[in-house]
Amino acid sequence: MSRFLVWFEEVGLDDVARVGGKNASLGEMIRALSAAGVRVPPGFATTAEAFRDYVAANGIGDAMRARLEAMRQGRATLQETGAAIRRLFLDGEIQPPLAAEIRAAYRALCDRRGEAETAVAVRSSATAEDLPTASFAGQQETFLNVRGERALLEACRACFASLFTDRAISYREMHGFDHLQVALSVGVQAMVRADLGGSGVMFSIDTESGFPGVVVISAAWGLGETVVQGLVDPDRYLVFKPPLDDPAKVPILDKARGAKARKMVYATGGSARTALVETTRRERDALVLSDAEILALARWAVAIERHYGRPMDMEWAKDGATDELFIVQARPETVHGARSGGLLRTWRLRGRPRAPLLTGAAVGDAIAAGPVRVVHSPEAAADFPEGAILVADATDPDWVPLMKKAAGIVTDHGGATSHAAIVSRELGLPAVVGTQRATATLRDGQEVTLSCAEGEEGRVYDGRLDFAATELDLSTIPATRTAMMLNIASPAAALRWWRLPAKGIGLARMEFIVGSVIKAHPMALVRFDQVTDPEARRQIEALTRGFPDKPSYFVDTLARGVARIAAPFHPHPVILRMSDFKSNEYAHLIGGAPFEPEEENPMLGLRGASRYYSERYREGFALECRAVRKAREEIGLGNIVVMIPFCRTPAEADRVLAVMKEHGLERGRDGLKVYVMCEIPSNVVLAEEFAARFDGFSIGSNDLTQLVLGVDRDSAELRGLFDERDEAVKRMIAEVIRRAHACGTRVGICGEAPSNHPDFAAFLVRCGIDSISLNPDGFVAAARQVAEAEAAG
Repeated sequence: MSRFLVWFEEVGLDDVARVGGKNASLGEMIRALSAAGVRVPPGFATTAEAFRDYVAANGIGDAMRARLEAMRQGRATLQETGAAIRRLFLDGEIQPPLAAEIRAAYRALCDRRGEAETAVAVRSSATAEDLPTASFAGQQETFLNVRGERALLEACRACFASLFTDRAISYREMHGFDHLQVALSVGVQAMVRADLGGSGVMFSIDTESGFPGVVVISAAWGLGETVVQGLVDPDRYLVFKPPLDDPAKVPILDKARGAKARKMVYATGGSARTALVETTRRERDALVLSDAEILALARWAVAIERHYGRPMDMEWAKDGATDELFIVQARPETVHGARSGGLLRTWRLRGRPRAPLLTGAAVGDAIAAGPVRVVHSPEAAADFPEGAILVADATDPDWVPLMKKAAGIVTDHGGATSHAAIVSRELGLPAVVGTQRATATLRDGQEVTLSCAEGEEGRVYDGRLDFAATELDLSTIPATRTAMMLNIASPAAALRWWRLPAKGIGLARMEFIVGSVIKAHPMALVRFDQVTDPEARRQIEALTRGFPDKPSYFVDTLARGVARIAAPFHPHPVILRMSDFKSNEYAHLIGGAPFEPEEENPMLGLRGASRYYSERYREGFALECRAVRKAREEIGLGNIVVMIPFCRTPAEADRVLAVMKEHGLERGRDGLKVYVMCEIPSNVVLAEEFAARFDGFSIGSNDLTQLVLGVDRDSAELRGLFDERDEAVKRMIAEVIRRAHACGTRVGICGEAPSNHPDFAAFLVRCGIDSISLNPDGFVAAARQVAEAEAAG
C-alpha cells in the first residue's frame, strides 16, 4: 500500500476511513466472497490522505470554511455555495506524486485486461458514506467509459469536487455530518461491457414490506445509470431465498417485464462518454436476464448479505461480450434494515374510491393527499410549496432538497429501485413511479390522493379522499393455542402482512389471481381456436406475448402468484382453495363466455368440485394442477396445501382426487395435503366419509349459513335472516368439529364470521376448533377474543 493509492484487494471493511464505504466494500467482496463465486471487476482507489493533500496543496480549506459559514448565516444560497466550492477543486492541480501513481495503476490495469487503453468507471467514495443508518447513494458523481490517463486524471479531479454537490452539502447538513471531516476516495474500476449486455440494482430484502425472505432484482439493457436514475421502467424479478441452496429448485416468485424504452451505451465520437438510445422492439419485449442468471445473482445477494450480516443494496452488471455477471457496488440497505420490527403501521382508504387517474409501482404503503405541483427541474425547490404532491418525469440526487418538501411523489418513469423510489422510502414518503403519463395528465393545483396501501399497484385518485392510519405494537398480540391464520387473496397483500404472528394462511383464493392477474379464461387459452371475438383474441395475444404457448402463460403466472402468497409464511401451511368462480363469473373473464353455461342459479350450479371433472372445464383444471405442482415442486413452496371447494358427495371427492392424481397432485406424495371446504350440510352429515378422503376440513361459514338456513347470501331483502351465529348454523359447526376430531382430522374455519364478529371466535374455541383464519384487519381483535376464551376454559 502507498499513502495515496491502493488496489481493491488490499482493502476491506476496516478501511472505510481510508478509502470510503464504497471502495472498502468492493475490496471486502474481492477478498472474502470470491470463493462464493461473487465476481467484482478489478480496480484501485485513491486514499483519503490523497484527498486531504489535494485540499492542502491547493489551499482550498480556508475558502471552503468561509463559504459554508456564509451559507449557514444566510449570506449565500446552497447553490451559490456548492458552485463556488466545486470551482475551487476544479481549478486545482493534482499533486505530481498522486498523478504518477494513478497513471501507473491505470497502465497496470490495462495490462491486466490485455488492452492498450481500457475503459474504466470512476466513482466517488466518501469516508462517511454507506453507513447502516444513512444512505449517501448518488450524493457524489460517477463517470463511465473513461479512457486514457489524461481523461482519468480529469475525472478524479471532478470526483473530488463532487464531494460538494448541492445534494451532498444538503444531505450532510440534514444528518449532522461535519463537511470538513469527510474526505473522498476515488475508485477506478474496469468497465463491464454492460452497454452490450444489461445491468441493474438488487436488494436482499423486499424494498416495500421489509420481508427478509426474498431478493429483489431490477434489470435494464445497457449501463446501469438508467435504472439508478429512474430513466427507464426496468424488468423486476423476485426470488425466494430458502430454496436457493437446492439446485433442483427455481424459486423465482415473479418476473415482470418492464418497458425498457431506452438504454445507455458508450458514445461514439464527440466529448460525451455515454449516450441514451432507443431500444429495439425485440429488446423491449424480452427479459434482460435468464432464469439461471436471476438465480446466480440472487445467490450472490444471499452470500453478500450473510457476510455483511445485514440487508444489502447492490448494483450488478452483465458483460455482453462474455455473458459474465459482476457486482459493481454493495452497500447497507438503510430503510428497513434500521426500522424497528415491533411496530406495524397500516393505511387504508375509507369508503370505495372511484377509478384512479393513474397507476404505477407503489413505493411504501402509505397514503398522502395534497395539491399537485408538476416540476421539470430541481431548481424549482425554492418555490415548491410544503406538503404538495411532487410530479416529475424522473428524479436524481439533485432533486432531494425539493423531495423533502413533498407529501408524496409521482413520476412518469422509474421502477422500485430507481432514485425516486429509494429516496422516497428513506424520507418515509409514498410514491407512485412509472406511471408513464403523470406530467401530461396532472395539472398544477389539482387536488389528488396518492395511495400505496392497496398492494403493489400505486394509485393516484382525483380529489382529497378520506383515509386513516393505524399503528400496531405487535408485542401486544397475545399468543394462543388455537392457530390464528390469515385469509389472503392478493400476492402483494401477503408480503404486506408478513409481520403478523400468523401460523400460515387458512384461505388463499386462487380465483383472485385468475381474475385480477391472469384475466383470461383458462379454456380460452387451451382452445384459443374457438375464441371468435376479435377483441378477446387481441387481448389474449397481448397477455401471452413472450410465452411459448397460451396455456403456459396461465400455468406460469398462476404458479408464481400462488408462490408469492405462500412465501412470506413459509414453512407454515398455506391452504390454497382451487378456483371457485361461478359460471357467470367465469363468463366475464376474457374469452370466457363461449365456454360457460347459462344457469338460473350459478351459486348452486357448475362450481367447485363438479367443475373439475366436467368436460366443460377438465382441461382448465389440469392447468390449475400444473400450476400448483410447479409452485410446490419447482419453485419450492412445499407448504402449499390444496383445498377443494363445494364438494357435494364422497363420490365426487373420489372423482376430483383421481383427476388431481392424473395431473401429478396425489394426496400424500411429497407431503401434499388435501383439505375440503365444509360448506354444504352433506359435509357435516357425512363427516366421517369425507374425513377418510381428506386431511382436513375448512368451514366456509358464508355458504354453510346459506344452505342451512335456505337464505340467499346475496339477497338484500333477506339480509336480516342471514346470520352465521344462528343456532342451527352453530350446531352444524359444533357437530362437524366433534365428528372430525373423532376421526383424527383437523378442522379450521376460513369464513368471514370470526372477522365480522370477534365474539364468534370464542364459540369456536369452546368447540375445540384447530385454527381460525381471518381477514388481516380482524386478526388482532379475534386473537384477543381467542386468548380470553382459552383463558376462561
